[in-house]
Amino acid sequence: MISLESLSNLYLQHSQALNAPVAPVIIDGKQIDRTAIMATVNLSTDSTYRESIAVNTEAAIRKSRVYFAQGADLIDIGAESTTAKASRVIAQNQINQLVPVIEQLAADSIPVSAETYEPEVVKACLRAGAKVLNFTGAAHEEEILDLASEFKATVILCYVGGANVREITNLELDQDPIPSLQDYFAKRIETALKHGVKNIMIDPGMGFYYGNLVDPLTRVRHQTNVILNSFRLRELGYPICQALPHAFNLFEDEFRTAESFFAVIATLGGVNLLRTHEVARVQAVLRAIGSLT
Repeated sequence: MISLESLSNLYLQHSQALNAPVAPVIIDGKQIDRTAIMATVNLSTDSTYRESIAVNTEAAIRKSRVYFAQGADLIDIGAESTTAKASRVIAQNQINQLVPVIEQLAADSIPVSAETYEPEVVKACLRAGAKVLNFTGAAHEEEILDLASEFKATVILCYVGGANVREITNLELDQDPIPSLQDYFAKRIETALKHGVKNIMIDPGMGFYYGNLVDPLTRVRHQTNVILNSFRLRELGYPICQALPHAFNLFEDEFRTAESFFAVIATLGGVNLLRTHEVARVQAVLRAIGSLT
């Protein structure tokens, strides 16, 4: 249960981490000194959040323009769903779907994040004008980081237990998750820096599928715990990205309001970049929080 008492205890235990300085969020060379919003556009029809699916290039461009007008700082575009039963999409097909969208959005001066773990897709998307790489893998890391460095892209390093997000792994649910995340990201940050990547963000991967997080309430409890404890990762020195849950089993018919609720939790937890399907609702929450502080 989240209460003033539990929040106070969390702060008292980890106040040093909460006050640790972190590098700014940099998107397309611009520094964002507030909580930033990453909108999600899915070019895979296997994606579970139906409202974010774009059925073709024109729909993806239209949705992206709407999200940007609603206050998104960048648009995250992917052509393969990260859900367990989603179809695999070969690299060339991903490129064929993503590049026309990225090129048009770049022409519109709308910053784009490309979500992928395939080197060929990374190269094509960065050439097309993507400014951020949402790196959902660990394999081919050095090659992909070299590409990001060459194109001066910001890299979001995602927590993945295997070679990429599609490899189903389990999480340790009976222990504090933050120390293992700190160790994991410390190594990956070191590698990214060695390969010349200057702008880094870290994503603990709470939007991904895990083999032992299939019970809906267990999943959302774990997600909430990690999101609320995100500030403890500040000691690594880099901004934190979190995907906001939609917790259908809790919110049912009102699931589209869930991400705005979790935006409050994430803001309390010191998250710097919110990945959401509900830009307008989350933007309204951030405005409210900002005006009341």
